[in-house]
Amino acid sequence: MLIKEVLTGLSIQADGVYVDGTFGRGGHAGAILAMLGPEGRLLAMDKDPEAVQSATRQFGGDPRFEIKQGSFAMLGRMVAQQHLQGQVNGLLLDLGVSSPQLDDASRGFSFSEDGPLDMRMDPAQGLSAAQWLQEADEQEISRVLKTYGEERFSRRIARAIIAARSTQALQTTRQLAELIAAAVPVREKHKHPATRSFQAIRIFINHELDDLRAVLQQLPDMLAPHGRMAVISFHSLEDRIVKRFIRDEYRGEQPPQQFPLAGMDYSPRLKPVGKAIHASDEEVAANPRARSAVLRVAERLQ
Repeated sequence: MLIKEVLTGLSIQADGVYVDGTFGRGGHAGAILAMLGPEGRLLAMDKDPEAVQSATRQFGGDPRFEIKQGSFAMLGRMVAQQHLQGQVNGLLLDLGVSSPQLDDASRGFSFSEDGPLDMRMDPAQGLSAAQWLQEADEQEISRVLKTYGEERFSRRIARAIIAARSTQALQTTRQLAELIAAAVPVREKHKHPATRSFQAIRIFINHELDDLRAVLQQLPDMLAPHGRMAVISFHSLEDRIVKRFIRDEYRGEQPPQQFPLAGMDYSPRLKPVGKAIHASDEEVAANPRARSAVLRVAERLQ
């Protein structure tokens, strides 16, 4: 997704060092490797063990490539272990779930196909969505749906979940999707009523926004001078975090109006490169999931 735009944004150098913090199924990684010479390197990471297996099958024989399993919140540690701190020429984060994860009903990410209510990027870590929904109280469920899904009917949906689980545990994506559809009184055009709730639960279960904030704080120290970061977001919560991070790194935290000189000595570490980039009409026509993708690029200054 947005592969040409990512390659342009990262300004790939044949002998550069690059990091793909969200390997997925290797679309971006393959495109980056195709532009690297024999001295180039690509380090990758993914939380999903299936993604790591896919990476090993595709690129395991390429000496320029290496992948680790884990959250991209651990990227700073991986780069430091490779003695590459301050030497990364480009770093990519493609947020959210990959198409193979959505298309695999057994992973529990999608409400369009019935499957176990899991939603974990790494099925070996943490509570599944089913376990959390069985244990959480009404207030917590409502808070998660409102905070991470911006769901205006969060209280109504939370009450319905509590009522339903008192007679039968929610175990499948279809059960949850149908329950939400019945609880929501208003329909949005071209959007399933469970869309926001599934997004919210997935983000919460996988600590996605916490991990994003953590890795963003690490990025400037990883990048070489004039190295670039590229982040693809798929909803406003992610994009807002990325946009504000780049802005604050460029302008510094803005001082209160009564102390206008407080930030005068700030030395920026990053600068934005261009404006937010969206998928072309042609890409959206070929892949409707690209319609909500937003790419932001920033460059290390010093």
